[in-house]
This record gives sequence, C-alpha cells and structure tokens, in this order.
Amino acid sequence: MNNSKTSEIKIQVTLDDNKIPEKLNWTAEDGGVALEESKAIFMSFWDHKKKESLRIDLWTKDMPVDEMKIFFHQTLSAMADTFQRATNDEKMSATMRDFCDYFAEKLELKKE
Repeated sequence: MNNSKTSEIKIQVTLDDNKIPEKLNWTAEDGGVALEESKAIFMSFWDHKKKESLRIDLWTKDMPVDEMKIFFHQTLSAMADTFQRATNDEKMSATMRDFCDYFAEKLELKKE
C-alpha cells in the first residue's frame, strides 16, 4: 500500500505592465503559511537528466538594495549549512562560511 502524500508550495507573482514583479506572495499550507508577502525569492531545482541546476530568481521592483545584500548573505550562509548537511564535507563548508564572512565584511553587513 502506498501511503505517499503530496504537498504544494505556491508562488503568486503580481506583475506590472512591463512584466516586472510588483508583489510576491507564497503559500505552503502544510507549513501554516498563507499568502505570505516577500520582496525576493531564490529557488533552485536539480535536473538530474541534464545534470544542471535550474533556478528562479525574482524580486520586486521596490526591494531595497541594502536588504538584497543582506538577503544574499543569509542565502549564501544557509547554502553552506545545507551543503554540510547534504555532503558531510566539513572542510568545504568551512571554506564557504569563510567566504560568507568575507562577503559580509566587504559589504559592511557585520556590526562590531
């Protein structure tokens, strides 16, 4: 007997007349999220047949640049954590975290 269940994550993109995102909302009912507003979304998918990543990068036209820098830093940091969990490669994960620290330093994101 197959007891598998499906779950959906929905992304709603409101576009202006030039097809530029004005508003981003996402829903993940299983996670208790309904039409949560966001200013930016990065998603990656792995195409195992072609052995390449596919991605969706969207941000609203009113996403502040300073917040985009923080978003990138936090995303890169999360990728280092995910990489370690997925591969158990502590050395490369540490290298990725070092880069994240460098990235934050150069963008002056870290407060003393």
